[in-house]
Amino acid sequence: MPILVTPETRFITQGITGRAGLFHSQKCREYAADECGRSEPVLVGGVTPGKGGSDVDGFPVFDSVRQAMDETGANTSMVFVPPPFCADAILEAADAGIELIVAITEGIPVTDMVLVKRVLDDNPRCRLIGPNCPGVITPGVAKIGIMPGYIHTPGTVGLISKSGTLTYEAAWQLGNVGLGQSTAIGIGGDPIIGTTFIDLLELFENDPGTDAILMIGEIGGDAEIRAAEYIKDHVTKPTAAFIAGKTAPPGKRMGHAGAIISGGSGTAAEKIEALQAVGVEVAESPADMGSAVQRAVERRG
Repeated sequence: MPILVTPETRFITQGITGRAGLFHSQKCREYAADECGRSEPVLVGGVTPGKGGSDVDGFPVFDSVRQAMDETGANTSMVFVPPPFCADAILEAADAGIELIVAITEGIPVTDMVLVKRVLDDNPRCRLIGPNCPGVITPGVAKIGIMPGYIHTPGTVGLISKSGTLTYEAAWQLGNVGLGQSTAIGIGGDPIIGTTFIDLLELFENDPGTDAILMIGEIGGDAEIRAAEYIKDHVTKPTAAFIAGKTAPPGKRMGHAGAIISGGSGTAAEKIEALQAVGVEVAESPADMGSAVQRAVERRG
């Protein structure tokens, strides 16, 4: 059984009339129909204030999330709203009762995300993935995001990643070694995100359709170290990891807003040591991620 994106998922796109929102909505629809063989719509409409009642490439457009939910039965939202307005869009979806919000938007101000995080912490029925993430995909069921669907194959490995590009590479490798993914989730590389490694480690540990876990982290912060502590006490399934940024110089941000080593902490070496100490199989390079999962599985028998 997959996590987050299931056969019961019905989602809308906030910002569907924008170029990126419409393009990726079309790709999500194509994936559900062509790769998953689903005849019923999974992406059931979109939201752009002021354009309600219109239609864009077959998608009905609504003025508000609540109206879209009432008309379509949606329980999930994919967010492509521009950065200055994205926090309001997330909060609107949460207030309307959306259960899963996948925020693709990059560049949301950190101060805006502080407010979003505070509100969502008091709303346990709503889960936010992202922002600044590729989204979520359950291969063979549906994708909510910008990932190329064809590289993801159904399988039994739960994939959690801060990096979109490395998510795609890992998915391809897992398919090539015959493992595939139960669900793949990009959590985003911003300093403040909605769902953490630990949140998803718990879900995958309790998912009967997941037999192993691959976690892709990077320099900066201590999320991977806290994940290692959680794995030690709570995760029984074979787990592998890769930490990006081994060669990054201290004090220089590399790629993601959260990927910066400061005060001598958050280095790749520090995180690799913490993960290896609790029995996680750590990949030596991006090319080794699929093999690292194989080694973790073999070591656990």
